[in-house]
Amino acid sequence: MERSANLVRRLALVVLCALVVSSSARNPIASAQQSRQCVPGGALGPLPGLPEASGLAVSQRTQGRLWSHNDSGAPVLFALDATGAVKGQVQVTGATVEDWEAIAVGPCETGSCVYVADIGDNRAGRRRVTIYRIPEPEPTSESAAVSGVFHAAYPDGAHDAEALLIADGRLYIVTKGETGPLAVYRFPAELQAGATMRLERVAAGPATPDRRSRITDGSVSPNGRWVVLRSRSALEFHRTPDLLAGRWQATSTVDVTPLGEPQGEGVALGADDTVFLAGEGGGKGRAGTFARFTCAPGPADSASR
Repeated sequence: MERSANLVRRLALVVLCALVVSSSARNPIASAQQSRQCVPGGALGPLPGLPEASGLAVSQRTQGRLWSHNDSGAPVLFALDATGAVKGQVQVTGATVEDWEAIAVGPCETGSCVYVADIGDNRAGRRRVTIYRIPEPEPTSESAAVSGVFHAAYPDGAHDAEALLIADGRLYIVTKGETGPLAVYRFPAELQAGATMRLERVAAGPATPDRRSRITDGSVSPNGRWVVLRSRSALEFHRTPDLLAGRWQATSTVDVTPLGEPQGEGVALGADDTVFLAGEGGGKGRAGTFARFTCAPGPADSASR
């Protein structure tokens, strides 16, 4: 009888595990730590004119607007609405494109500025990277002029990078992890034009991840509390003070592979726990991709604040 009871308990455990796995498979956006409840805001949609959509940022000047760009070609900013529809294109004068990989919006003397990061370096051979600062234009503007060009070099050799963060009024680059280890580098508090600034390494990440886990973008929440780092397969949510103090420990990780992005690239955190994603179209001039969902902090995240 005891042996029979043990067998029944084992069978029940197997069935329970199968139900858990089945439930997780049906969840289109799942958090590994189960601390964030993520709800998609629709299916993956196209981004016409953005076959190489790379960076993504929420406007601070115009409610309901985002900025994106291609990583090659002409220096153009694309204005998007919250559904991913292209509402305008802004030609940037005073800038060139070597490998535009990230974009962020933050405060500046004129109110808010767009910072475009020409930081891509697939072969880790660039002597310096470049940030273009542009007073944030109206989404319907046809052109905008650069107000600052800032060059910087890493203290430990060249790195490929695709993520730019603005936190506490400072600029940060997060390396991709393809040509070296994952790390966070900080710009000087006062940006200097006409010189090559030396970046400061402030955080080191885990060992170089596999290809689908390399960092392709990052964003800081509007309240400054959270940083999200994205790869082609997942989102990692970090407390901003912890990450920038060198403590690389995600509070939650969200699997985004069910979205079916051909090549996930950009991420932006908006108000009300909204997460926006952009990606490349997968080659041959195919339109880029756009997705939106709500990913609210759960009890584990709240406890870590």
